[in-house]
Amino acid sequence: MKVEELFSVRGKIALVTGGSRGLGEMIARAYVENGAKVYITARKSEACDVTARELSAFGECISLPADLSRMDEIERLAGLIEQREKRLDILVNNAGASWGAPFHEFPESGWDKVMDLNVKSVFFMTQRLLPLLEAAGSPQSNARVINIGSIEGIRTSHLETYSYAASKAGVNHLTRMMAKFLAPKHIAVNGIAPGYFPSKMTAGIADEDTREVLETTPFKRMGNPDDMAGIALYLASKASAFVCGAVIPVDGGLATTS
Repeated sequence: MKVEELFSVRGKIALVTGGSRGLGEMIARAYVENGAKVYITARKSEACDVTARELSAFGECISLPADLSRMDEIERLAGLIEQREKRLDILVNNAGASWGAPFHEFPESGWDKVMDLNVKSVFFMTQRLLPLLEAAGSPQSNARVINIGSIEGIRTSHLETYSYAASKAGVNHLTRMMAKFLAPKHIAVNGIAPGYFPSKMTAGIADEDTREVLETTPFKRMGNPDDMAGIALYLASKASAFVCGAVIPVDGGLATTS
């Protein structure tokens, strides 16, 4: 099989949550530029619409804003997808939030906000879209669910982001659980555990903490859009046809060598 066919997502239908910026935008762009029809969702309507317009210069990208920390919004978004499509080939559960505070000051609101969006929405978004994913899957070609975890769910961070680290550890293991029970339905579930990429989230990290990350990372740099595009295309294409329940660090070696 030719490389172009092995890694192709042409003609596939994808939904990328948190797709208006950061890692989600990188993934959505990779799919759009390689021939997939991509829906993106984000809480802020204007940002979602702007990104969809920008990406539509390269292919087909549709904005469907929603706040996935709320169950009624998960239901509404799933209904909008069902009105438009009979199948969903790729679901990327990327929407997420973080919260940092010293241990003795960490608030309940910072716990619940992060857990609801980072963990709860991953499960219930996938559950609600299961019929469309099943419609896309077959013994010859699985539908794909790609959960975006984090290396902060693998390693012990130097940052006091307690709910974020716990949530991403949860996403990493939820990925394995979902993989086991959805595989018989011809749905392959895998995860990406990103390291540090330029984003609004990492922009909020203090300069000294960023320097510590770069000094500790063997490749001495942050990730870039091509780094994320490569793994996203791999997990959505025939190239990963026999990969199930994997959580792949994409971090320049930060979590795997320190």
